[in-house]
Amino acid sequence: MVNVALSVVVHAKPGKEQDVADFLRSARPIVEQEEGTQAWFALQFDASTFGIFDVFPDDEARQTHLSGGVGQALAAQGDDLFSTEPSIQNVDVIAYKLPGETA
Repeated sequence: MVNVALSVVVHAKPGKEQDVADFLRSARPIVEQEEGTQAWFALQFDASTFGIFDVFPDDEARQTHLSGGVGQALAAQGDDLFSTEPSIQNVDVIAYKLPGETA
């Protein structure tokens, strides 16, 4: 069951767009190890705007994810990759469709 999510938007520094895309792609194996992360998406909105959207069964799993490997990597590499601080929003899921599940 999915009840909560995270929406993260980051803006790449000029010339760092490919580095941000590569960073996000490299995060997948880390997220695959997180039992509470039900679905995870790395997104590109335009040439320099990227995002992450992920969903969780509860706030405990969401907080575990935030303090986990991807969150730590974002904090460690943020100054080098991003032109502004990541915009991180906690959101509630009101409906969803995942393979093999119904809301």
